[in-house]
Amino acid sequence: MPTKTAAQKRAQAKVEYDAFLAECPSRQLLDRISDKWVALILAALGSDGPHRTRGERAGGPRAMRYSELSRRLAGVSQKMLTQTLRSLERDGLVTRSVTPTVPITVTYELTELGLSLHQVMRDIKKWAEAHMNEVLANREEYDASLP
Repeated sequence: MPTKTAAQKRAQAKVEYDAFLAECPSRQLLDRISDKWVALILAALGSDGPHRTRGERAGGPRAMRYSELSRRLAGVSQKMLTQTLRSLERDGLVTRSVTPTVPITVTYELTELGLSLHQVMRDIKKWAEAHMNEVLANREEYDASLP
């Protein structure tokens, strides 16, 4: 049996990925991208929505400083934001740039891979915002029907 290169092994694994199987590594990725902070960070870096911060241009992804992200994501702790950004950087979805200024400027920006996921996450965010009233009404109806 011939030995396979790492690239050949990755290509074969890609064909065989099936998130319905417990041991499939794509489940880890689904876990990561289904996290609320990941979805909100991707949406924020994509500059979508009516709640742009001062100076933010509409219509496209842009780099953001840590403090901008922190302000945009109400309720996120410093620890959670840092951990989430590190995991996104590790997965190649976000890039971190350090500019040697005083104080040092650190910005985060979507990579090409992150941009490919951004539209999906933005659509999910918009869907949730558009259908929240229906979901709340369904919850009330369901809860009222319980004994």
